[in-house]
Amino acid sequence: MSDKDGEDPTADFLAEVRPEETPWRTERPPGEEAPERAERPEKWGRAKSAGRAAAKAAPYVQAAALATWIVSGTLDDSDDSGFGDMGSGEA
Repeated sequence: MSDKDGEDPTADFLAEVRPEETPWRTERPPGEEAPERAERPEKWGRAKSAGRAAAKAAPYVQAAALATWIVSGTLDDSDDSGFGDMGSGEA
């Protein structure tokens, strides 16, 4: 479906809603120093450190879960032998 006038309504819409170029993304002239970054207080220090600790522990947690799953599977298989079935009342 092409417009009879040859204009692209999508391109016109995008041109209207596109934000202006931000000053921190424009190129500096050669020789001009970069502006210093503003110091920000660390609001999420504890959350970040907890996230890092969880990320470092994740492989160990996964390994423990896998080992538990394997052990529980072998224990379930050994219960099929009848040795653990004391409550059946059959002789």
